[in-house]
Amino acid sequence: MLTKKGAATRLRIIEAAADEIRERGVNGATLDDVCRRSGTGKSQLFHYFPDGKEQLLLAVAQREADRVLEDQQPHLGRLTTWTAWEKWRDAVVERYRRQGVHCPLGVLITELGRHTPAAQEVTGRLIEQWEAQVRAGVEAMRESGDVGADIDPERAAMAIVAAIQGGVTILMSTGSARYLRSALDLCLDHLRATGRAART
Repeated sequence: MLTKKGAATRLRIIEAAADEIRERGVNGATLDDVCRRSGTGKSQLFHYFPDGKEQLLLAVAQREADRVLEDQQPHLGRLTTWTAWEKWRDAVVERYRRQGVHCPLGVLITELGRHTPAAQEVTGRLIEQWEAQVRAGVEAMRESGDVGADIDPERAAMAIVAAIQGGVTILMSTGSARYLRSALDLCLDHLRATGRAART
């Protein structure tokens, strides 16, 4: 169990490593650079990350995964009106538009190995948390009658998250966020239509 000071030092090392990776890439970021940027020594770094760079990269990947959800707040946690859904969609599109063709999380997971248990756990937890919050929004809209009662919130949430990931993949290949916005717009249009149909 880390002390408050220890947790702050560990986070400072992770943030420094993330900044180094953004500037230099995974291969260009050295532990010496991370120590310099974070104002820590090698002994401190290995105290928090005894397995070295791979363990640190995994911690950075987890931090980047957390940021994916943080950047969508407060909208992601308030999907109870169509205005809220539109603000969330705009936040998602803007986040990935700013990120552009470089995805630190994707690079890190690739470097760690997509099929390693640790990397799978990071991405799996991110998707589960993301899906759960979208599902809660669909459930709220279904209860209010803005989404049809026949909509399965779990399937709808899974489809929406998959649409985002597909749009982000194309954005990383082309630099265009149009596909991401179109995919989200189509998902929201479909949900709206089910609500309208239920009221007629």
